[in-house]
Amino acid sequence: MRHNIKLTLAILAVFSLIAAAIIMAEATGQISGTVVDSQTNLPIAGATVLVVGTNRGAVTDSLGNFLIKEVPPGNYTLRISSIGFQTLELRKVVVTAASTNEIQTALTLNSKELEEKIVVSAEADLMDKFETSNQGAIIVGAGLLSRKSNIYISAPSLQFERGLPFPPAHGGTAIVNGKPYDAMFFENYGVNPFVDTEDDHFSTFAVDIDDASYILARAYLERGNLPEKDAVRTEEFVNHFSYNYKAPEEETFAVYLEGSRSPFGQNSQMLRIGIKGKKISEENRKPANLVFVIDISGSMSRENRLGLVKKALRLLVNKLNRNDRVGIVTYGSTGRVHLQPTSIANRERILSAIEKLQSAGSTNCDAGLRLAYEMSSRCFDKNKINRIILCSDGVANVGITGADELLKRIKKQADRGITLSAIGFGMGNYNDVLMEKLGNKGNGYYAYVDDIAEARRVFTDNLTGALQVIARDVKIQVDFDPEVVRSYRLLGYENRDVEDNKFRDDNEDGGEVGSGHSVTALYEIKFNKDAHKEQIGKIYIRYKNPETGFVEEINRPIETKIFDRNFAFSSPDYKLAAAAAEFSEIMRESYWARGSDLDDVLSLAGDVYNQTGQDDVLELMNLVTKARQLKQELASNDFQE
Repeated sequence: MRHNIKLTLAILAVFSLIAAAIIMAEATGQISGTVVDSQTNLPIAGATVLVVGTNRGAVTDSLGNFLIKEVPPGNYTLRISSIGFQTLELRKVVVTAASTNEIQTALTLNSKELEEKIVVSAEADLMDKFETSNQGAIIVGAGLLSRKSNIYISAPSLQFERGLPFPPAHGGTAIVNGKPYDAMFFENYGVNPFVDTEDDHFSTFAVDIDDASYILARAYLERGNLPEKDAVRTEEFVNHFSYNYKAPEEETFAVYLEGSRSPFGQNSQMLRIGIKGKKISEENRKPANLVFVIDISGSMSRENRLGLVKKALRLLVNKLNRNDRVGIVTYGSTGRVHLQPTSIANRERILSAIEKLQSAGSTNCDAGLRLAYEMSSRCFDKNKINRIILCSDGVANVGITGADELLKRIKKQADRGITLSAIGFGMGNYNDVLMEKLGNKGNGYYAYVDDIAEARRVFTDNLTGALQVIARDVKIQVDFDPEVVRSYRLLGYENRDVEDNKFRDDNEDGGEVGSGHSVTALYEIKFNKDAHKEQIGKIYIRYKNPETGFVEEINRPIETKIFDRNFAFSSPDYKLAAAAAEFSEIMRESYWARGSDLDDVLSLAGDVYNQTGQDDVLELMNLVTKARQLKQELASNDFQE
């Protein structure tokens, strides 16, 4: 009898839950719709649609469609955003119970002339299709979105984003191993473990200012795919963001330390080390002798990569000073001098030479670099910046194709004073491994460009910092006090590891820091119980002065009291670094991020955005949202199988 009563109550409880769910569904409505590109009418995949003031939102699928369920009745504002497009706010979106409000809207490409959000009203007639007027204004129902005509657009890049097929680089009709893109070359450098200070209390690494890994991951996510885990380097996610470190007025570097209990690591503290380089004004920048080495092989016609290279280099040339000179070398099956070194006083001649570039042939990177170094050697001036800028997808298939021989020559030339920066282009048939090594050994930097906006950031936003180095072979060593610190883990920098005993070996390669650049590193630290000392260790920074060649070294104590602050009251920059690091740790499937949740990363990034309103933080939120949806879709597919 008692068993029957319990069974009856259980059945009633189940029916109550079902009834409550039905009532809940009837008491709420839905918002569905499609987001398209205003210029091409093609759907935008991966756009974020948020119901402002709620935790409701969605990300558009490959057809640009979205569906937001269980929205309580009311009058809402939708915020629609996608990287590279102007953020759109649709107001007066009315939701009623048990109904679906269908929205069809268009986003316009972003430009410097359009910095404010576009805001329109969404009335009932918004369900009508948008149309584009002859004057280039976008009409959405009753709303008018005006835009200027000089918007930068890379149409071929957009075509690739829309999923138009390109033949696999190695033949056939399908991409092998279930990869979203063919012939993408990455290297797995492992993940740093916790190290007991009893075994090794020194942590030593070369600095890295590159952020190509973050941009590559962004390119994957924008196109509706999770990045390959080997493509993710934590330090490059962290160093993508500009933190509010104040540049020193006299010294080469200013050092900033901040700590708290780790928001993600279990039973550990987090330490952020930030260094900021001195800033040289644009008018005080040294004159530059630049040689552009441009890959014009057949693979550069995919997505019209060469077209994006040409646009990027035009931006750079237009930013250079009259005292600068530019030479151009191209390579396909062979290398060729395309333009002898030419003064910026003849800017139009340089721009015309860039415009005439066309792609064809195999990829003989070795031949192109040889000619470039010969040209740079003839023009070498120790009082100027002597820099080679390589623009390529990094896939060499003629001549010397291995990295070792190329790297030996590049390192030798870098020691002479002819540096190299490697700028990567392309998704599919792309060699991240070679491009990163070329930039590192060339004492320049490595960047990845996926659109014209990124080209502007790389080539023009801080041109002085990109060209003029303030410190060479920069290495950091942290000496943890074993009496205070039981163990530690450096987040990232696996491929920049330096043996402890080579920290003061000045033949050991380090990283380069340009004018106004900053470097950030994060540690997770576990303290010994009942340890009470004023310092947990000391940080040492060693580098070469590029003007004198002399080696300089500075050090700073790491005081225990910096860990007294609660994480909730830490600076927005500190929180942002933590969010970027954890995002990368999840994306590369780090052992130390098992059990971590992208929702927590999104919440933390949202907290930073509410405090700062920074566009790059909003972009991070969009990327985390897209990654979360893609992971959920994969988990759902696995479950169904």
